[in-house]
Amino acid sequence: MSQVIESNIETRQPVTVAHVIRGEVQLAADVEHRFRGSAAIVRTPRISLDQLVWSRAEPGPAFEVPIGEIIDFLAEAGRRLDLTSNRFLAEAIEQSAPYSPLGRRVMENCYRDIPNFFRREGILLEIERSLGGPGVLDGWKSAPGTGGEPARIRAYPPRLVHVLAGNAPAVQALTIVRAAITKGVHLLKLPSNDFFTATAILRTFVDMDPNHPVTKSFSAVYWRGGDERIESPIFRSQYFDKIVVWGGEAAVRHASKYVGPGFEMVSFDPKVSISLIGREIFESESALEDAARLAGRDVGDYDQDACNSSRFQFVEGTTEQVDRYCLKLLHELGRDTPFGNGKGAVVPKYLRDEIDALRSLDSIYGVFGNYDGRGVVIRSDEPVGFTPTGKAVNVVQVASLESAVRHVTVATQTVGIWPSCRRKALRDGLSSAGAQRITTLGTASGVGGGFGGLPHDASWPLNRFMRWILDSGAQD
Repeated sequence: MSQVIESNIETRQPVTVAHVIRGEVQLAADVEHRFRGSAAIVRTPRISLDQLVWSRAEPGPAFEVPIGEIIDFLAEAGRRLDLTSNRFLAEAIEQSAPYSPLGRRVMENCYRDIPNFFRREGILLEIERSLGGPGVLDGWKSAPGTGGEPARIRAYPPRLVHVLAGNAPAVQALTIVRAAITKGVHLLKLPSNDFFTATAILRTFVDMDPNHPVTKSFSAVYWRGGDERIESPIFRSQYFDKIVVWGGEAAVRHASKYVGPGFEMVSFDPKVSISLIGREIFESESALEDAARLAGRDVGDYDQDACNSSRFQFVEGTTEQVDRYCLKLLHELGRDTPFGNGKGAVVPKYLRDEIDALRSLDSIYGVFGNYDGRGVVIRSDEPVGFTPTGKAVNVVQVASLESAVRHVTVATQTVGIWPSCRRKALRDGLSSAGAQRITTLGTASGVGGGFGGLPHDASWPLNRFMRWILDSGAQD
C-alpha cells in the first residue's frame, strides 16, 4: 500500500472484512491485520484451512451443471449488481474509500461497469472464442486425430487459487465471471487494497441462492501475502491445479516458488501502457485538443493505477510543439470528466523527489504542473528512469513513432495510437517488440480490452484456466 493510502487510514477505526466460503458469509473479527508503516487495522474471521480446499475424491459443485444454467445465473447476478440498488456494492464503496488507491468517483464508475462483465452476449463470446464453444464444457467433443483415430476432448473444470490485485475492481469481476464459466472450484485471496469488491459480488450470489452450485464453488478470504502457515499447506497439487496471479513483480515471484509438478502458474504480470501520438496533431488546434483529450482519458480513467493507464507518451514534433502538447495534456488531466476526478491522488513523495531533480535540469527536461493531484507532465527526449503514477506522465519527444518502438518490451500492455490510421503500419513492429494490445488513443480502458473472447495479455486466459483432457481410441 502506498504512503498516501496509509496516511488516509491511520486514524480510522478497525474495519471487519467479511469472508465468503462456499455460500456462507463469515463476519467474525477474530484476527487483526496491521499494515507496515501505518496504524491501520482490519479484522477478519479466523481461517480454517480445511474450508479452503475441495477434495479431489469428488467433483466440485458445478462440475456437471450445464453451462446454460451457469450463464443464466451469471446474467441474473449482473442484473442485481446495479450500484443504485445493490447494498453490498454500496457498502463496499464506503468501506473501500480509506484503503483503495482510487477516488470515490473512480470507484463508482468502476462499479457501474461491473454488470457489463455479466452480460449474456459477452459470456457467450468468451466461451466461443476462447474454448471453441460450449460443447467442450458440457461433455466430450469429438476431435479425430490426424491418423483418423477417433478421439474426444473435454475442457475439464479446474481447481484454481486466484491471487487478486486491487488496483482496479474490474479484476475481481472478470476473475469471478471467468472462474464461474470454468465450472471449477476457486479460492480467491483478497488484496490488501481491495478487501470488498470480490466479497460484494459473492455476497450477491449468496443473496440470490446460497446453495447454487456456482455460489458453492467460491471462497474468498484475506490473509497477509506470504504467510506460509496458510500458503504452504494448500498451495499444492493435492488440492489445486493452478495458481492465477495478478499483481506486481514481488507477488508473481513469491507465487512462483510454489510451482511444481501438477501445480502450474498463470500470471498476469505487472504491465506499463504507453501512447504513440503522431505529428498530425499539430495540423490544427482542434486536432491538438482532440488528441490531448483522448490521451488524458487514457491516463486518468483510473487515476493511472491500472495496467492499461498510459504513463509514457511518445509524441512526434519539435520541442516547441511537444511543449504545446504537454500544456494541453496538463489541462485535460486537471478537468473533471465523467470518468474521473480532475483532482486525483496526490503524487507520492518518492516521485516528487524524482521530478524535482528534473526541474533543475530545465535545459534537458520540461516539467509542467505540480503535485496537487491535477497532474504533472515531464517532457524529455528519452523515457525517465522511474515509472510515473499519480497522474504524472512522461511525454517523450521523438522524431518518428517508428523510433519509439525500441522502447516497447514484453512489459508493455496497451499501446494507444493517434491518429488511428497509423496503427496498421506500427502494429507488427509493436507486436514483435512485446506489446500485447494495440488500440486507438482514448480507448485503453473498458470491458472490451480482454473480455468477450478477446486476448488478454497476449493469450486467452479462460483457455489457460481449463484442464484439457484427451480420450483417444475406439469406444467399446
